[in-house]
Amino acid sequence: MKGGLGGLMKQAQEMQEQMKQAQEELGKLEVIGSAGGGMVEVTLTGKHEVRSVKIDDSVAGDDKDMLEDLVAAAFNDAVRKVEAETQEKFSGMAGGLGGMMPPGMKLPF
Repeated sequence: MKGGLGGLMKQAQEMQEQMKQAQEELGKLEVIGSAGGGMVEVTLTGKHEVRSVKIDDSVAGDDKDMLEDLVAAAFNDAVRKVEAETQEKFSGMAGGLGGMMPPGMKLPF
């Protein structure tokens, strides 16, 4: 029993280090969400911070409502990309828990 507990503790420490490394990588991640066929682009970090918003001159004119919708859509596209990258980075670590994760639980916590 003692060896099993020691192995479990070692595995937990390794996972903690992997999570820390993955979080650092995600902090450096930047994705670009776009809408309107690329007329609006939002660059978002892995920490959900907006780095930049680019708006094509052709949509910067009269239709304010359309522009607002395109910015929101581009932001949402970027958020989905960040979440997909996050899930991909942390999904391998869930397997290292040896089935101790409750079904449906997402990493990071």
